[in-house]
Amino acid sequence: MVYDEKIIRFSEQLAEAERRCQGVPPLTDQDPELTVEQAYQVQLCTVRRKLQAGSRITGKKIGLTSLAMQQLLGVDQPDYGHLLDSMVIENHGLISWSQVLQPRVEAEIAFVLKRDLQGPRVTVMDVLQATEYVVPALEIVDSRILDWKIKLQDTIADNASSGLYVLGGKPLAVDELDLAQVGMVLYKNGEMMNTGVGAAALGHPAACVAWLANKLYEFDISLKAGEVILSGALSAAVHAEPGDHFRARFAHLGEVGVRFDGEG
Repeated sequence: MVYDEKIIRFSEQLAEAERRCQGVPPLTDQDPELTVEQAYQVQLCTVRRKLQAGSRITGKKIGLTSLAMQQLLGVDQPDYGHLLDSMVIENHGLISWSQVLQPRVEAEIAFVLKRDLQGPRVTVMDVLQATEYVVPALEIVDSRILDWKIKLQDTIADNASSGLYVLGGKPLAVDELDLAQVGMVLYKNGEMMNTGVGAAALGHPAACVAWLANKLYEFDISLKAGEVILSGALSAAVHAEPGDHFRARFAHLGEVGVRFDGEG
């Protein structure tokens, strides 16, 4: 794809913000006419640049899966972003504060695929049959937009506010548990912050993955065997500060955790 000057300019702004750990003004303030389709082009332009620099796609993340977040941004569907190998943090690992700008932590269920999924008519059953296993995950969402002052187009262009991600727990086949009923408790520094359940993500986490596969069809992209799919937050994102330790416990799936270093 050949990108026009505006798409390239916005992509370069976001890439520079990431390099310098300094947010940029909302793209929708700079161009109130920016469309959702153009925002996805900005995202794809940035991802292509990272692939050319040696990064590798490891999967996708789905955002805005809760009704509350959709209402907040005035939309009626989720969005998505790309996961790259540079975003992976080991379970109970340490995140350097220099890796992030204004991080928040979400707990979710991750799908690891054993078969490709190609839209446009992917169903929940298709997703379950294509899944090798599920594991608990923490997503560290982050924004290259100043003060999280985002509209839908801003977060899409910014790779759906992706930051880092952590996989943990124990892999389970999807037929070993009821994903819609899996409970989760998220702790920050040992204090319970919130709870959630699988059904919080579009009624069923696999419904989010089906939505993604069908959405990607619009861009001639398919989900690939081996990819990790973060299916959407089961509760509200929690603000992170230097030195914070996060841990999420999932029924049947076990635990996933991460710590931020103390250098703010």
